[in-house]
Amino acid sequence: MSVNFDSNINSAILSGTLGLQRASDGITQHSISLAQQQAQLRDPKEVLADAAVQQIGLSSKLLPSGGDNLTNDLVGLTLNLRNAQASGKVLDVAKDTIGRLIDELA
Repeated sequence: MSVNFDSNINSAILSGTLGLQRASDGITQHSISLAQQQAQLRDPKEVLADAAVQQIGLSSKLLPSGGDNLTNDLVGLTLNLRNAQASGKVLDVAKDTIGRLIDELA
């Protein structure tokens, strides 16, 4: 039974490269979203002044809204980081496999 190494290696390289590109795009998207959310936050001096007036019990109302978006973006960044790491490992294995084949055929 023969195994076609060329198509398997090409498939691994393409899969790893595509995975890295998708992860990079996701990291960019979530980073931009987080930066935009940070730019829309209230002035810290204003938040502290309001907190002093309202006391600790009311300070949760002073926090910026949109926690769901922040959570989603942080989770998205983490997920895309993991995807990038996994795709990098796929490329490492493909590289090692190509190296072994060259060593054995040489």
